[in-house]
Amino acid sequence: MDSITTTSYAVHFNENAYRSLNLHLESTDYSKVFVLVDENTHEYCLSKFLGAITADFSFEVIEIEAGEVHKTIDTCTGVWEALSELDADRKSLLINLGGGVVTDLGGFVASTYKRGIQFINVPTTLLAMVDASVGGKTGVDLGALKNQIGVINQPMMVLVIADFLHTLEQRQVQSGFAEMLKHGLIRNGEYWKTMKTIATLENLGTSIYDSVSLKNDIVLQDPTEQHLRKILNFGHTLGHAIESYFLESPDHELLLHGEAISIGMILEAYLSHQITGLPKNELEDIKTTFLSRYEKITFSDADISKILALLKFDKKNSHGNINFVLLKNIGETVIDVQVPQELFSQAFAYYKE
Repeated sequence: MDSITTTSYAVHFNENAYRSLNLHLESTDYSKVFVLVDENTHEYCLSKFLGAITADFSFEVIEIEAGEVHKTIDTCTGVWEALSELDADRKSLLINLGGGVVTDLGGFVASTYKRGIQFINVPTTLLAMVDASVGGKTGVDLGALKNQIGVINQPMMVLVIADFLHTLEQRQVQSGFAEMLKHGLIRNGEYWKTMKTIATLENLGTSIYDSVSLKNDIVLQDPTEQHLRKILNFGHTLGHAIESYFLESPDHELLLHGEAISIGMILEAYLSHQITGLPKNELEDIKTTFLSRYEKITFSDADISKILALLKFDKKNSHGNINFVLLKNIGETVIDVQVPQELFSQAFAYYKE
């Protein structure tokens, strides 16, 4: 499988990923190499990963606690302190081995430690492989508010090794699959048709490659998210608010990112039908597809009110406006759309039907 070239680095796949990493380590004079893991990737992925490295390095392992609740500045402080205590200097390398929390947080830590050290991302979840692997977004949450603190900074390379998916629970794989479905909705109607017919998520290698290629094509045209790249946020304005609310609410179980975004995509598809003319049959197709894969969540009126209050913190907002990405058709988007307040309750009512 060929590597995918971005603006400044390459995404390498499977055995080619290990070859590329070994060549890079052998040809680069790093003073120290660190591997950032969480509890899960330490147990299930680290030994396999290190066993495939032939370069003559001794690796220092830094572990953080697993889960979105630990994607915080406090966790960053712990990693910065560990790097300092282990004598990391500006010629050190940080390899982030984990899901989106590890790669986002690790990229931010590397980008800011001693004003920046090099890092490599090795995503181990489907979500991280198809979403965090391209674009250079790093960062952490501010309380329950998603990704409020961070920078755009590119890794040296990204290694997508599909074998790591076998370490995941099915729910985690389904979460990542929501982003792959999104790629079809925002950019390629034929890809949407193909993805929604996939019954089993066991052999996704080609589809992962296609999703990374699709996202890379978008990011190449708009690296700093001024125009086109905004379409990647479809479903995320309401989806992130839902995810944040469930993250901080003691009365609800946590929702995984893809689970929250799947709800956001149904809601924002309804808004698209009302505002930008998404055909009714395509709206129904989107709703049916997501509800066939993701459990329907019950929202009370109080829940909805609190979720909507979180919209003001969305990163796409400007000049006091809440900006949505909506669909004109499946595969065709409209950016920077303002939504009348009364449509939000209608969207949730449509989801509940």
